[in-house]
Amino acid sequence: MNDWPLTLMAVHAHPDDEATGTGGVLARYAAEGIRTVLVTCTDGGCGDGPGGVKPGDPGHDPAAVALMRRQELEASCEVLKISHLEMLDYADSGMMGWPANDAPGSFWQTPVEEGAARLAELLRRYQPDVVVTYDENGFYGHPDHIQANRITMAALAMTALTPKVYWTTAPRSMMQRFGEVMREFGADGQEPDPAEAAALAEIGLPDEEITTWVDTTAFGGQKFDALAAHASQGENIFFLGMGKERFTELMGVETFVRVQDTTGAAVPENDLFAGLR
Repeated sequence: MNDWPLTLMAVHAHPDDEATGTGGVLARYAAEGIRTVLVTCTDGGCGDGPGGVKPGDPGHDPAAVALMRRQELEASCEVLKISHLEMLDYADSGMMGWPANDAPGSFWQTPVEEGAARLAELLRRYQPDVVVTYDENGFYGHPDHIQANRITMAALAMTALTPKVYWTTAPRSMMQRFGEVMREFGADGQEPDPAEAAALAEIGLPDEEITTWVDTTAFGGQKFDALAAHASQGENIFFLGMGKERFTELMGVETFVRVQDTTGAAVPENDLFAGLR
């Protein structure tokens, strides 16, 4: 037996990503006594500035935004009871096609081997039993999410470690419900773009292709509060407008695809640590 505790490592791109797709499992497993490690790859400097000022607009200071988002990330980690926060601090690359994609020092411009070597050091230090990151398309095509997947898989290949590895995903049935909720809440404000709603329906996987369904309903309030800690990005966090009860109803199960396993645990499974305890 190893002398370190069971450990979950989540590798995310930006401050606030930890709460959206994995806030439930981070809170749940922390409550179960599992050590939780969050690696955030970028500084979030392409997020909204004070007053909602957008990147590239007058008054948007990426360094000031990054500092503010670091503080919000630390607050989110407190809410989720995350054991260890590690920041790689690459510059936020922005959305696909933004000028920030090409900026020197941006995460998207960083050689995969460089980012992977830094992450491999953390993998060796924490010896995670479970590693979670995005799929090869970064779930919805965000360059920093894609890069997080690339460095994670490359870092694992650099080590002799054999954790269970998962990619975040969403069942198509949930994406359909999410589109319906977007239209419902859009009635009180800006009408959601039908093209966006259609694109949402193509994100994720057919339900039968999802290997792992983790019930995090009991931690819906924590997940909501972790998202709310990222107050500066509230305009971009649609979920905050629905309140805790509706949020938990919609987001109370987190889903994953298992891409590496040595335990032989049967799928579908309802626990990232199935076969490990």
